[in-house]
Amino acid sequence: MRAIHSPKSSKDRRYRRHLRVRQRVAGTLERPRLVVFRSLKHIYAQLVDDSNGKALLGVSDTSEGIATGSEGKVGKAEAVGQLIAAKAKAAGIAKVVFDHAGYKYHGRVKAVAEGARKGGLEF
Repeated sequence: MRAIHSPKSSKDRRYRRHLRVRQRVAGTLERPRLVVFRSLKHIYAQLVDDSNGKALLGVSDTSEGIATGSEGKVGKAEAVGQLIAAKAKAAGIAKVVFDHAGYKYHGRVKAVAEGARKGGLEF
């Protein structure tokens, strides 16, 4: 029997999950949105002010100032979280809302969040 709807790719399903998350999570200038993007090799984090539609600052695992305590992608992800927390503190930002961008809160995404909490950001 033929399916009614065509099968969706994993990228399409993640995008739909991200839209559902974005309905509930919005960043302001006082409390920006910490959004995570995860590729196969790298991880990126940005602070976004949705009221003005601007990215305030961004960090990746290839940025300068990354100090990885442990090897591997999860160690780099935690270092990204700590670096974005340090940059946010320097910019006067203490509280953020976390946007996991349709990814499971697991592995590298969770490591970014824990690193940001260690760095002093409050979710």
